[in-house]
Amino acid sequence: MKKKILSGVLAIVLSLAMVSPVLADSKSACVAIGADNTEAQLKTVYGYFDIKRGDVEETVVTNADEREYLEGVVSLDKIGSLALSSVYVQEKSSGGIDLETHNIDWVTDEMYKSALGTAGIKNAKVIVAAYTPVSGTGALTGIYKAYEAATGDSLDEAAKTTAVEEVVVVGELQDAIGDDAVNIINSLKGEIAQTKTMNDDQIRELIVETAEKYDTVLDDQQVEEILVLVNKFNELNMDPDTFIKLMEAGQQTQGFFQQVQNFFQEIGNFFTNLK
Repeated sequence: MKKKILSGVLAIVLSLAMVSPVLADSKSACVAIGADNTEAQLKTVYGYFDIKRGDVEETVVTNADEREYLEGVVSLDKIGSLALSSVYVQEKSSGGIDLETHNIDWVTDEMYKSALGTAGIKNAKVIVAAYTPVSGTGALTGIYKAYEAATGDSLDEAAKTTAVEEVVVVGELQDAIGDDAVNIINSLKGEIAQTKTMNDDQIRELIVETAEKYDTVLDDQQVEEILVLVNKFNELNMDPDTFIKLMEAGQQTQGFFQQVQNFFQEIGNFFTNLK
């Protein structure tokens, strides 16, 4: 009886695999290592990347490189004086951003994904790692360098700078109001076609209304910080429809894998009950 049940389960799993999202073709890859890591620390980092050192091109990011984007935007305690975070970036043909982090304790996965969309990175596998917990703000510089080396394309400088500022604004907002911070910013990105034609007072009103949708009340300083960011979004060559589609694709993928996880949990419960 159990053999028949197991055969049926395997058939379901196989059929589920047939309809699962097809992983996008991978292309070139590059690693950007923090310059201040020791060899032993880099061994730990490459373990997170699950590759051997030398398997892909490697570039180096210094603290000076990080400060080029962060100084004046991020508090000194978050910049630090060492470049420790490292990143693995692999270009993909499609499929959006696949991202994972290790020992990053301030910038969240969703913050990275949102900022990379702002910087113009649409399809890539990205792993951000450090041998010890770090804020993760400096990793954006490494992602830029690794992505440009892997693809041969140069990202827009204004977009890269704005993406860094976005991480800072969202991070500080998240400290104050929680996880909906990134949702508020992403919702405003989806309104770029409208905000480009608005004056500052109209944008402020939209910011307040957007926050209210997430049951959040912003203070005047938070509204002003977001206003500055929205105006910078408006100056970029960013297609809101494309961005919305990328976000929806990510949400659908997350939903699919949650369904798979639930499915296997139910299978485990089923066999437990057979005992």
